Amino acid sequence: MKDSEKEIISTLKYVSHMKPEFRLSEIKNYITCDMSVEQIYSTIRPFLYELGIDASPEGEDFRIKLAPSATAMELTEEEVKKSELFFMSAVVSAKLQTIIEQYISKKTAKKWDDPLVLDRIRKAVVGQKNAYWKEGSSRKISYEKGYNVLGYLAYQFPVYFVQFQHILYGMAQAGILKTRMRILDVGAGPGTVPLAIADFYKRLEGRKADIYSVELYDENIEAFNSIVPQYAPDSITLHEPIRSDVREIKPEGLPENIDLMVFSNVLNEIKDITTEQKADMVLKLAQRLASDGSILVIEPADRANSVELRRLSIALRGAGLGIYAPCSFIWGAGCSLEECWSFEQKQDITPTLLMRKLAECDEPYRYVNTDIKYSYFIVRKDSLTKECYKVPPRARFARFSKMGTHKDKRINVVCSLMSSDLGDEKYSLYKLCDGTSRKAVYAVLPWHNVTEDNSLIKRAKYGEVLEIYNVLVNYNKEKDAFNLLLSKGSTVSRIGEERDD
Repeated sequence: MKDSEKEIISTLKYVSHMKPEFRLSEIKNYITCDMSVEQIYSTIRPFLYELGIDASPEGEDFRIKLAPSATAMELTEEEVKKSELFFMSAVVSAKLQTIIEQYISKKTAKKWDDPLVLDRIRKAVVGQKNAYWKEGSSRKISYEKGYNVLGYLAYQFPVYFVQFQHILYGMAQAGILKTRMRILDVGAGPGTVPLAIADFYKRLEGRKADIYSVELYDENIEAFNSIVPQYAPDSITLHEPIRSDVREIKPEGLPENIDLMVFSNVLNEIKDITTEQKADMVLKLAQRLASDGSILVIEPADRANSVELRRLSIALRGAGLGIYAPCSFIWGAGCSLEECWSFEQKQDITPTLLMRKLAECDEPYRYVNTDIKYSYFIVRKDSLTKECYKVPPRARFARFSKMGTHKDKRINVVCSLMSSDLGDEKYSLYKLCDGTSRKAVYAVLPWHNVTEDNSLIKRAKYGEVLEIYNVLVNYNKEKDAFNLLLSKGSTVSRIGEERDD
């Protein structure tokens, strides 16, 4: 820190302790360096969150006052309305699309939609997609070259940008975000998570976020520094990305009391590392987590990555962290399912202009990516869980671990809904879990059996705990799984709801 910066920060601390509220221009009387109010603000902005101070524009000046203490975030009706409206037709904002297009033009020294530029981006997209589906040591998704980053911004970024906002919105509704948040994004890439946070916070009032990032590749850091600061609102404090390999991050080099630590689509890209090693890496960084903070891990929804994600969550649970969501352990038992493939699905996004330009070719389907499917978990140091329900003693529900003894019988179950509809126009199919599963269990609802009493399963949210009555247990030998067949006499209700028996 320069001597002039030290003087300004020291003066700001002094005046803020003397006066709970003042104009920024007032500190000019206390400093020796000749700086404008705007220059002073640019100097202090990165330190405002750490100092517990808020600065709001007031004409050509800024109003400075002590920030209120952080509390649990509660969305207002207007904030909920704005978010729901956004998700109805989610799209990367026109402003952010323009910033990305300008970066492409700057990076390539050509217009962003120049045919040569678009063709090279297409090649990068195809290369990344081909690398994604390789296995073992041959699977290497690289972001070391400029066009690899441009390919990511064109193809993966729009979906991940909206996807993260879905998760963030759900966490806000659940009350596990704060009015003032310190966030660490591990494996930040070109800034997808900070940009998603920035977009989400533009729909909020009076909320603050202090964002730190870790990223290895220079090309990603360059894109981050060119794009994110232009889009972030004043409510967000950004810090220069920490250049480091995810596996080599030292906790002491990170801020303390992190409220939200994010690993978004990054752990699956680390090759030649076991689940236990991934757990050790997450646990090491969890040393910097606040006592009531959350660690969010997100991975793609394909079977291999989703199954590995569940194994990681169980390993972290075994090491002492508590799973907040989406898994619930309603019987108080540890999950023993070897391969749990579970994912969330949301409404498709609207493609960006860049994506549409890439699709103007002989194989347009290769370059349009709009569907949102992802696997995730949230773990915490405390014992807080999203679903607090526990099956009461002597309840008349069958455990999934005992499905084999109920084959071809009708039973009642209580469980979490762990997928959207995986079926077709004839049969709706849903993944279920009660925390005791030894084999996969699915609910099957034929279209001709849908009634008012059982249709709730079609509207329930991912991870929600449901009571399902009068279902027939079938064993699927080919899939080595159990199907619970819902008939017209079956009923589905939320826990605690009244039923007409």
